[in-house]
Amino acid sequence: MPVVLYEKKDRIAYITLNRPEVLNAIDQETLCALTEAWIEVRDDPDVWVAIVTGAGDRAFSAGADLKEMALRWSKKEAGEPLQDISPPLTPMRGLEVYKPFIAAINGIATGGGLEIALACDIRIAAEHARFGQREVVQAIMPGWGGTQRLPRFIPFGIALEILITGDFISAEEAYRFGLVNKVVPAAELMPAAEALARRVNENGPLAVRAIKEAAYKGVQMPLEDALRLESELFDKLILTEDAREGPLAFIQKRKPEYKAR
Repeated sequence: MPVVLYEKKDRIAYITLNRPEVLNAIDQETLCALTEAWIEVRDDPDVWVAIVTGAGDRAFSAGADLKEMALRWSKKEAGEPLQDISPPLTPMRGLEVYKPFIAAINGIATGGGLEIALACDIRIAAEHARFGQREVVQAIMPGWGGTQRLPRFIPFGIALEILITGDFISAEEAYRFGLVNKVVPAAELMPAAEALARRVNENGPLAVRAIKEAAYKGVQMPLEDALRLESELFDKLILTEDAREGPLAFIQKRKPEYKAR
């Protein structure tokens, strides 16, 4: 059985972490497969938005597979050569994809699991979901962006408390802090994620991607540089076929037919 499932339907990609017997923990094979799924979304013209979730109802992902990590470190301590087979680019670091990703968080999201959710654009949580960065409990630290993204997404003091205590927060707390966009009953999680994906897909896909690119890049720039970036993306976007179709459909009182070109 694949450690990551990839399906697509109606321009939506479904990426499922598929190791429920270990709470969808991330080993090297899973990390590589997850990266391949992200690249597939990026490169497939028939996919406009992606939903990421975990198999089962207990966990989105419990993070890095600690058994594999301990084995790899024991080999290193024994003097055996230790080759890092992690892909050079991952969803959590370096892999830029401007199609939107929705995390449907169906249980525990801790450590690397939370970092995967943070690498998505919108997060919807089931009521029983819990969130944490537990690395400090094992005397290590987040390595997939947790120390950088979490303080950017929620108040700094709350983020630091989560990071240095290793304590969990509930789905309701995550919503209150702004970590997740919505909390729903478990049975409504995937329908809510799919409804949001379909709503996004009603809009011009190239505009959606340009907006995401402008937001992510611009927030790291001085305002003047960010405004210049927005203007450049706008100028490119208005030359597209979709940008002509949108206003024309409005004038003709019909639903636009966007083609991502």
